Amino acid sequence: MNSINILIVGVGGQGTLLASKLMGKIFIDSGLDVKVSEVHGMSQRGGSVVTYVRAGEKVFSPVIDKGEADMMISFEALESARWLPYLKKGGVIISNTAEIDPMPVIMGNAEYPENILQKIENAGVKVISADALSLAEQAGSAKAVNIVLLGIAAKQLGFDRNECLEAIRATVPPKTVAVNEKAFDLGYNI
Repeated sequence: MNSINILIVGVGGQGTLLASKLMGKIFIDSGLDVKVSEVHGMSQRGGSVVTYVRAGEKVFSPVIDKGEADMMISFEALESARWLPYLKKGGVIISNTAEIDPMPVIMGNAEYPENILQKIENAGVKVISADALSLAEQAGSAKAVNIVLLGIAAKQLGFDRNECLEAIRATVPPKTVAVNEKAFDLGYNI
């Protein structure tokens, strides 16, 4: 494996940082060198958040430039469009179908674009979308959207389910393990 570049994007408070931490742990447990970089921006105010996860035999920089991401894990549909230039040709987007209104929409200065994921797919990008919120709620917590999406990504990347579950058990608080395991499996088995 040369290297794999994964962009994890969302809105502040959605759990992108935990997802990147788990993704990094899974790669490390597989014996790869991993670099993770977080960009918070206005995350505490519901703004865009992006995390870069790079793994390979030897990785020198955590930064992913435009056109270099093999995969994007998007926690919100509009974030898929915002970060699309970073996806390489032939890359894949795993996206939650959720739509969270950004401030210009909330203030009435703009409208949320319709059918974003469909438009991205029509442009020739492979999109795997899921209502991760419904699946997270089915698992027992709306906060587990990140783990549902991680499950989908893990399956696409060919990660071993049991190794991923071990990483979850080692990372999340003990009282949330059962919900997170169920959320992971719901995503992994889509």
